[in-house]
Amino acid sequence: MARSPFSPSFWRSPLRGPWLTSVLGVVLLGGITVLFVTGLVSYAAYNPNLSPVNDKTPDKGILGFYLFSWPTDPHWLYRLNQGVHVTLGITLIPVLLAKLWSVVPKLYTLPPARSLAHALERISLLLLVGGALFEFVTGVLNVQLDYIFPGSFYTLHFYGAWVFIAAFVAHAVLKMPTAWRNLRQLREEKNELVPAEPAEPTVSRRGALWFVGGGSLLLFATTVGQSFDGALRRTALLAPHGGSEPGSGPGGFQINKTAAYVGVSDAETSEEAWRLVVEGRDGRTVRLSRADLLDLPLHSAALPIACVEGWSTSDQWWRGVRLRDLAALVGYDEDPPDVFVESLQRRGAFRRAALRANQVADSRSLLALFVNGEELTPDHGYPARIIVPAAPGVLNTKWVARMTFGDL
Repeated sequence: MARSPFSPSFWRSPLRGPWLTSVLGVVLLGGITVLFVTGLVSYAAYNPNLSPVNDKTPDKGILGFYLFSWPTDPHWLYRLNQGVHVTLGITLIPVLLAKLWSVVPKLYTLPPARSLAHALERISLLLLVGGALFEFVTGVLNVQLDYIFPGSFYTLHFYGAWVFIAAFVAHAVLKMPTAWRNLRQLREEKNELVPAEPAEPTVSRRGALWFVGGGSLLLFATTVGQSFDGALRRTALLAPHGGSEPGSGPGGFQINKTAAYVGVSDAETSEEAWRLVVEGRDGRTVRLSRADLLDLPLHSAALPIACVEGWSTSDQWWRGVRLRDLAALVGYDEDPPDVFVESLQRRGAFRRAALRANQVADSRSLLALFVNGEELTPDHGYPARIIVPAAPGVLNTKWVARMTFGDL
């Protein structure tokens, strides 16, 4: 028996072959296409070309061509998009691993390059495999809130996605005709994936596909619940925001960061100490206590919280002052502009965030003071937080200290 993986006789599994590889490839073709589109949509939700504080991917150049003003309707848009992106990505992990297993002999083919065209194909294959592993690993680490990689997740995942998708498209264009032919014909063609000296089979190829599909179904069942509330959330065993809702009462729904974690103290959010500074046209500035805000017209909106990690809540009932009413206090009676929001938060990303004019103008966009009929809890942003329909959770700034209205 050959001991070196560079020897064709080293790879003896009778499961390997063009048909199995083609089936897995077709599944990944559809799944990764959806992942890429939802990933682009998720990035666009941050309005990254609005303000540098929203954009964690500098020097993106032409890669930002797809960006557009993020809408506020439907209000569950980001919740749906990110739930699909994260859940589908985790569900595809067994398929990806099976596909890599099915083609691993090709990585050890000698000579490394038989021609210039073959060398380019091998390089694209390395980019494809490396890009796939990088994107899935960083994505899973982000979902688990384990930021052990160097640099910003947003930057790494963004550029990694473009490297991967370029290699993926090139590979799909080259291999799809062959994959389709392999799926249609009854007899399998002999190629480098078919073992020269196959071992005795212990499972059929269809059995292997059932095993991969079962693994994907298991991951789906233990992840998808983080996008829901109630009993279904408790099925999300692999998600940080699985399990029952934290605490009870009106504030008993998921959060990422506590007040203590980001360094916000009770002393600075007390009624006596806290003031909201609102700046606007021609330097007009007002300072508002929480009592001052309660004297303004209050409005309500039922909106979810949805985060990039894929978790979300159902609609919570928020009550507070409309953002467009705050803009009117500082000179923008009509057509409110963009707003730059700053938090008391001392640690972590997104201490500051920018919102577009269409988000400010929406009647459901609030500086929330209450949730589900009670005052905000400290961990939900007391004394005041932003809540905007369809916006990523990190743009719904908590512990708001200053708002500056104007074109950004």
